[in-house]
Amino acid sequence: MTVDARSTYNLILPVGTQVVSRIEIPAANGGTSCPRGAVGVIVESPTDNSHTYQIQLPDGRLVRLRRHEFSIRKHHQQADWQAADSLLADHNLYEAVIYRCVVGSRAYGLDTPDSDTDIRGIYLPSAKLHWSLYGLPEQLENAATQECYWELQKFLVLALKANPNVLECLYTPLVQVATPLAEELLQIRTAFLSQLVYQTYNGYVLSQFKKMEQDLRTKGTIRWKHAMHLIRLLLSGITVLEEGAVPVRIGEWRSPLLAIRNQELSWEEMNAWRLDLHHRLDQAFANTHLPERPDYETVNAFLIRARRHQAAVSD
Repeated sequence: MTVDARSTYNLILPVGTQVVSRIEIPAANGGTSCPRGAVGVIVESPTDNSHTYQIQLPDGRLVRLRRHEFSIRKHHQQADWQAADSLLADHNLYEAVIYRCVVGSRAYGLDTPDSDTDIRGIYLPSAKLHWSLYGLPEQLENAATQECYWELQKFLVLALKANPNVLECLYTPLVQVATPLAEELLQIRTAFLSQLVYQTYNGYVLSQFKKMEQDLRTKGTIRWKHAMHLIRLLLSGITVLEEGAVPVRIGEWRSPLLAIRNQELSWEEMNAWRLDLHHRLDQAFANTHLPERPDYETVNAFLIRARRHQAAVSD
């Protein structure tokens, strides 16, 4: 979190705080009593900010400075990092998006007229920004437009961990933007599929149903839309393990899934379906042809090619 030194001006700083002079104080003999940028320690604090602090310099000299005439040393050293905000402000990172797709209810075929359009994708910054001292955000989010873009490496790491939301980005039929690099990524999307799908999908559903059971006991209700998507996730996981591809459109399961969201199934009926799906997921895992781990080498080679491409076209 960036600290704005101005927000501390109304606080009386305690004795012992290290500070940095923001001004130069001339000496009576024409020299300098306190140079700008000098480090000192507060040895006497005022009772309010209308008076000065007494500050001792390293050589023992004492000077008096008002609060706006010095910075807390820690804040002074951090100030330059605010340049990161200025650097990124000069670049529209959304222009670096290489892949843009629609996921969520509209991609699943579970949308209603009131459904949002969830946009996800990947952005690949220029080499200059990527190599910058200041770093880059792992993802860009715009809540107003329901958009989220992961920086390429972050996206690849999540996909390798079998993150369902990220894997669905690679398999959604609703692709809006795909540069040649993104098309290359789609060509190797099976490299991300592995038996980790079983642990990730299974584990997430188990933990979420445990929370819903708690909600049912304490609140008497659950988030039925969330429950619908958990059942959908189990159905998806079974298909991934059996067929080696991520299903996005839910097809024949539309009506029973909507029945959950519309509370046309009781908790007992839905939970029985969930337990049956866990059993089917276990069977799919036991018989899957997917490798134990994803193809890290293929994905790593792609990332290096992408980075080299950006270096070649960088200013």
